[in-house]
Amino acid sequence: MVSAETLIEEAYKVAGEYTLSRDDFIAGAVGAALLTTKGNIYTGINIEIACGIGFCAEHSAIAEMLKNRETEIEMIVAVHTDTIIAPCGRCRELMFQIDYKNINTKIYLSKERYVTLDELLPNRWEPAIKSSKKQSSSSLAKE
Repeated sequence: MVSAETLIEEAYKVAGEYTLSRDDFIAGAVGAALLTTKGNIYTGINIEIACGIGFCAEHSAIAEMLKNRETEIEMIVAVHTDTIIAPCGRCRELMFQIDYKNINTKIYLSKERYVTLDELLPNRWEPAIKSSKKQSSSSLAKE
């Protein structure tokens, strides 16, 4: 089983300074690593450039996971310099929208402490499910 410490190390491995076209454009200031329920680790970095174009490290790691046809996240962590950081609201919603079962994802806030996505996203956006069997995210997550 992969430990939180291993996941944190993987996030730090990808974080760093990456050369872009301008000095005020940033890539890699934040690194993220996630572990899927199938036991695979995916990593990503953030990109911050002009006009608001860019994305968070968690988005990058999730995109890598999706390329490998997985959607369920067991645990995730993001790091910046020497600090573990919580995902922003956009990242929280993305994890939930990718797979409702991710409501149970462990989000590490330190090496020893985690919270679930459910705790960080209590008032999530839930689209109407278009079928005769309407299910809430809480019932979908239990399946």
